[in-house]
Amino acid sequence: MTVVGLAVAGSLGAVLRYLVDRAVQARARSEFPYGTLVINVTGSLILGFLTGAALHHHLAADWLTVLGTGMIGAYTTFSTFSFDNFRLLTGDAAGTALTNMVLSVVAGLAAAAAGLALGGLV
Repeated sequence: MTVVGLAVAGSLGAVLRYLVDRAVQARARSEFPYGTLVINVTGSLILGFLTGAALHHHLAADWLTVLGTGMIGAYTTFSTFSFDNFRLLTGDAAGTALTNMVLSVVAGLAAAAAGLALGGLV
């Protein structure tokens, strides 16, 4: 049953990633990959929350697998983050690429920590 849950949750996560990216980028109208940034930071927050809930409130391992690996794993995207930075670097926007790299890592770590703390509280 966990495999079916992974498939369904992964499908939902992938569709959600596409919709969020398109909505954010349409509003941003910028070469900066705001969509990918928003997706990866919110995904880090949610995965931190799920992990906190699993550690402190006994969220079942199957639920953590389905939601964390399936949905959030499909929602977040390291490959798009890497490609965005490659595109910026080869497009003569090294400063923008560096900003994206630092901001994504710092904000992602902060969001994961905040999610872990919140998951422990609820």
